[in-house]
Amino acid sequence: MASLLLDIRDGIATITLNRPEVYNAFDDALSYELQDALKQAEKDQSVRAVVLTGAGKAFSSGQDLKASLGARRNLSESLHKRYNPIVRAIRNMPKPVICRLNGVAAGAGCSIALACDLIIASEEATMIEIFVNIALVLDSGSSYFLPRTVGYHKAFELATKASKVTATEALQLGLVNKVVPAAELDATVEAEALYYANAPTKAIALMKKMLTKGMTENLDAVLDYEAYCQEIAGNSADNAEGITAFLEKRKPVFKGN
Repeated sequence: MASLLLDIRDGIATITLNRPEVYNAFDDALSYELQDALKQAEKDQSVRAVVLTGAGKAFSSGQDLKASLGARRNLSESLHKRYNPIVRAIRNMPKPVICRLNGVAAGAGCSIALACDLIIASEEATMIEIFVNIALVLDSGSSYFLPRTVGYHKAFELATKASKVTATEALQLGLVNKVVPAAELDATVEAEALYYANAPTKAIALMKKMLTKGMTENLDAVLDYEAYCQEIAGNSADNAEGITAFLEKRKPVFKGN
């Protein structure tokens, strides 16, 4: 059985972590397959939105500890080669990445979920920064995303106590965008993905970069970058279509260019 599934249709690339028997834990193969799938989604011009999810009851339980038993792993090398490229690929993807959070997201699985642009969670989903339970530290971007989302003090608590966060709590903390009953998860995610698949992709890609830069840059740098990006967006075919549609009092048909 393939440890990852990639389905592309209607402008949406759905990437499914497919190791349900181990709660979609990451071994070497899954790590590299996810890197490849994200590259394929980025290069495919027909893809205008990406959905990342897990098969079965979990999103991902993080690193497969059983897969590394008996071997002395270089954890720094593992992050540089396996997990960091995944997080960078999600953040640098010039298309929105939607996390379909169907179950537990733990450790690196939680980090990868937080790296996505939008998180739609099932009521049954949970998130947990489980690293401290085996005397490890946050990795795969969690120390970047977590404090920027919930603030330092709550991030410290979640990281150092490995507190399990329910979907409802995650919504209250701003960790996820929406929580729905499990039976409604597919339809909700599909509706979100279709919205983005028909949106002005270039403008959204620019806003993704701008918002990331806005979390770390000063106001003057952000104002300059906004002006730079607005010039690019203003010369896009979608901008021309949007203006024409507004004047003609109709819904715009964006092509993503």
